[in-house]
Amino acid sequence: MRRYGQIESSRFRGHLLSRNDHPGKSSGRPLSLTMADLAKMAGTSKITISRALANSPLVSTATRQRIQALARKHGYKLNISARNLRLRRSLTVAVIVEMKPSIDRSMMDPYPLRLLGSITQELSIAGYSVLLTTRPDMNSVAVQAADGLILLGQGVHQHAVQQFDKLGLPMAVWGASPKGDRHIVVGSDNCQGGAIVAEHFISIGRRHPVFIGNPGHPEIRARMNGFVDMLTAHNIKPMLIRRSEFTMAAGMNAVHSLTTRKTVFDSIFASSDLLAMGAIRALDQLGLATPQDVSVIGYDDTPLGANFMPPLSSVHQDWQEGGTLLARKVLALINGETPNSEMLPAVLVVRET
Repeated sequence: MRRYGQIESSRFRGHLLSRNDHPGKSSGRPLSLTMADLAKMAGTSKITISRALANSPLVSTATRQRIQALARKHGYKLNISARNLRLRRSLTVAVIVEMKPSIDRSMMDPYPLRLLGSITQELSIAGYSVLLTTRPDMNSVAVQAADGLILLGQGVHQHAVQQFDKLGLPMAVWGASPKGDRHIVVGSDNCQGGAIVAEHFISIGRRHPVFIGNPGHPEIRARMNGFVDMLTAHNIKPMLIRRSEFTMAAGMNAVHSLTTRKTVFDSIFASSDLLAMGAIRALDQLGLATPQDVSVIGYDDTPLGANFMPPLSSVHQDWQEGGTLLARKVLALINGETPNSEMLPAVLVVRET
């Protein structure tokens, strides 16, 4: 595959408005100026010319302005469509948000908004455009024409990953990396996140913990496994309550189901902040105090959780770094490289629950 800026076909040359600006030519017709000509005039490489005319921050401001002024003087314009055709690339990455937005779980929440912000910034620096869409639009022409995909969310039993595999495009995924999985995945260390929650409950004397979540999602399963394994090492067996939705209503329902069963519990690890906040509301309705009667910890460390009453303890994920890594991984795949999956450390933020 031809590399960016290596070859300048005569079909896609800019035009010189004045024949006097192109040495050795005497015809009265408009003359052609190639990128190589402009690079020779500027004393730079063709790749620098291409980047400067595309306003890439990879070229210093002074050099960029000098090259752009020289191009204006000689009437040269970078033909973006032609450049993309030469590369056989669209210079677009499709970012697919797998989650189903709801009133409780908005697209304006830190997940996925922080991931999207850092993804967009990193891809823009590399000269790529971002196509943002959702799972139902996978068959759109724009998505199929993209150079690569970033999938935010693996789906239950990795259904979303399997679906987008069919497009045959380079793909990086936000989530967990199951054993033996061949996909390039970036995420927080969910197993570690579950383990540090268990360690905290043990340290404050909790012996009857509950986990709330849907282990069908690889991330949630990893959180649950880390939680269960650490508790098992201390001869503690947690109660597992499966809930498919990541909502406050689901968290409330889970707690009410515990009291209906007359289950003894003194701590709750909810696999999302919304589930945790719902659990606290239900505990309040039942006359149980948090954390005096029941300790509660969520996952995601959202602003909503931090400003909840009482402020929610939660496991923090570094979405900003995660988005940057996702963009870099998919660009590496597009360029024929073989990046590795990468898990970021999880951190427990202890507040008042």
